[in-house]
Amino acid sequence: MPAGWERLSFGAPLADGLSIQERLRQQGFGLLSAEQVYSMIGESAAASCAAAIPLWSHLPADRYLKDGGRYRSRRHGSFVQQLDVQGSESELIHVPQRAHWQPITYNALHGGMLRWFEPLADELVGLAFWQPLVCQLGHLFAEVRPVEQWFIEAHQFRIDARDGVGRPTPEGAHRDGVDFVAVILMGRNNIRGGETRVFELDGLRGVRFTLTQPCSVLLMDDQRINHESTPIMPLDTQGDSWRDTLVLTFRAEGFLEPVHPATSANSENKD
Repeated sequence: MPAGWERLSFGAPLADGLSIQERLRQQGFGLLSAEQVYSMIGESAAASCAAAIPLWSHLPADRYLKDGGRYRSRRHGSFVQQLDVQGSESELIHVPQRAHWQPITYNALHGGMLRWFEPLADELVGLAFWQPLVCQLGHLFAEVRPVEQWFIEAHQFRIDARDGVGRPTPEGAHRDGVDFVAVILMGRNNIRGGETRVFELDGLRGVRFTLTQPCSVLLMDDQRINHESTPIMPLDTQGDSWRDTLVLTFRAEGFLEPVHPATSANSENKD
């Protein structure tokens, strides 16, 4: 984890011992170590996290990159979390596969078009850690901004630097158009770069750091924070070089959908 990660702030370091909820309330972002994540989801669920990591090696290419790059692979899934049935089997509902859509105001590069990605593998969603992780994050965010349900999108990403450079956020500093975002680092291999940067939405101050610990998490209030990650490059050009993340977005007012018919991004690419 970055030095002083529990006290990272846009100004003076935060007081010791602040909860992640209070860090989100005060400044709009905060970090969780892998140990904190494991404690949150429980020992038995945490034990299955290692089984998830190899699944990032089998992601289909993202065919919608407008810069023509080959550096991003991904899968996508959508869920609804009912917070009024805490602890119930029906708390998290995996909804039928749907297109990912963002307005141009949030994603100037890839916004305004329906993008269909391959679904998350049943093997991933069926692992013991999945429901506790997603649901516990949902409850955490609801403590900051009380809601009855979350509409959640899950993005499984691999950024590959085999062509010399890989861009985690080709759209630059941005918001996602949701309430909260969780960026979970699954792993880094043979790379430099991949620095995370978060900025005040209504100010000039920013913070930069690099997530290196697998299963550590960046949490953000998307209504208050812009964020981006810098490009990655290989340390050794003879070896595989990549950065794997799981990005979860939480929105109270339904999934982002086009108000008017959206462009179907190269409909022939829809599988």
